[in-house]
Amino acid sequence: MTLFLNLPGDEGLPGRERAWVMAAVMTTTLMGVFDGTMINIALPSMAAGMQIPANEAVWFANGYLLSAAMMLAIFAALAARVGYRPVFLAGLATSTLTSAGCALANTPELLTAMRVLQGIGGAATLSIAPAILRSVFPGRLLGRILGLHALLIASSSAIGPVLGGTIVDALGWQWLFAINVIPGAVALWLAWRSLPRKSASVSAPFDTPGAALSATFLGATIMAANGLTSRHGLNVEPTGWGALALVSGLMFIRHIRRARSPLLPPVIFQNGRFSLAALTSLASFISQGITFVALPFLFQSLYGFSPVASALLFTPWPLGIVLIAPHAGRWADTLSAPLISTLGLVIFVVGLTLLATLPTSPSAWNICLRSLVCGMGFGCFQSPNNREMLSNVSREYASYASGVLSIVRTFGQCLGAAAVGVLLAVANHAGVHMALWMAVAASAAAVLFSVSRLRKAEQSPA
Repeated sequence: MTLFLNLPGDEGLPGRERAWVMAAVMTTTLMGVFDGTMINIALPSMAAGMQIPANEAVWFANGYLLSAAMMLAIFAALAARVGYRPVFLAGLATSTLTSAGCALANTPELLTAMRVLQGIGGAATLSIAPAILRSVFPGRLLGRILGLHALLIASSSAIGPVLGGTIVDALGWQWLFAINVIPGAVALWLAWRSLPRKSASVSAPFDTPGAALSATFLGATIMAANGLTSRHGLNVEPTGWGALALVSGLMFIRHIRRARSPLLPPVIFQNGRFSLAALTSLASFISQGITFVALPFLFQSLYGFSPVASALLFTPWPLGIVLIAPHAGRWADTLSAPLISTLGLVIFVVGLTLLATLPTSPSAWNICLRSLVCGMGFGCFQSPNNREMLSNVSREYASYASGVLSIVRTFGQCLGAAAVGVLLAVANHAGVHMALWMAVAASAAAVLFSVSRLRKAEQSPA
């Protein structure tokens, strides 16, 4: 494969060593995404098996999401100070061991604790995975490898619920975690033998106050969003968490502007192309988050499809990503990454508009074709945009850029889910169509952000 051919002047690792690192990172990423997506469909079975209320079982999913979100920025900063290798290995070992712990847990408290630890391990690996790929692959291949990485995340996110339902029906919920142990051990061996022992890129002391403010802000935002998606609608709980998120967020911004060695250096946002790429990614993932939560309600509550059929109707979305994302990454290495990602967003807007204007009784083929357009558009957008983010910071700040990339993806999807929860609480089933049009609006905003960086790209090509 051209990914592993060496050319004169290539930076990074030799071809064969790249292959080992790629295998370790891709396997670990697959585990992390499945850990966050497969469990949702098993929550009713887990609640029944442990004889607990459904609202308590929700914390088997929320505990992972909450701990992962709180730690993303922290691990990105830590990796810059101690190197990628120790952070990645520690996170992968934690994820693998806690997968076994989750499978063996016999009480709700133990399972929740294992899931929180599993989320911490997942944050350690997912936050720096793109930065590791950038460090071992030459710049001429950055778009291609990020395209494959984005393809893996997007497709596994969509396939996860279907696979999870199949595993639960055939083997039981414990196997959702047990299946991670062997791949985790293999990935740990691959990472141990292949990840380079590079020195830290930042020698400044770790920013403990910034870490505390960051974790508080990110955790409070997730809690506020979870409160908004509850069946009780708007209540005081999300309002309180939202206030805490606002205060801690403002304090965090003030702190990193004044600190000598901040957790997240403001200098990376002074690059307009990086900042616009981050805003574009945030808006697009808000749109995707809205759509992924709204469509099951549309398919099941309004169109009468079964849960299994609804899951299958999502299949064209990851299929579209699989068809386009690797090519989009390759195009981004030779053409304009902002232009390619903008074109992908335009296609994404068209696909979302087609879904929002579905007829009253659509056929499965009609739905699948419109979903395919969405997947192709998102696949064309994501990897060039990720390349734009990582290539517009120096290698010294690659781990920070990788952390920002993970944060905007997580929070975009979280805010999208919260928006659907509010609309369903306020407008019931009518809120589903409103949510789809909100997704169209969010993706249109992403197009505007993306278009605004085209002139900057012409002035200062990456």
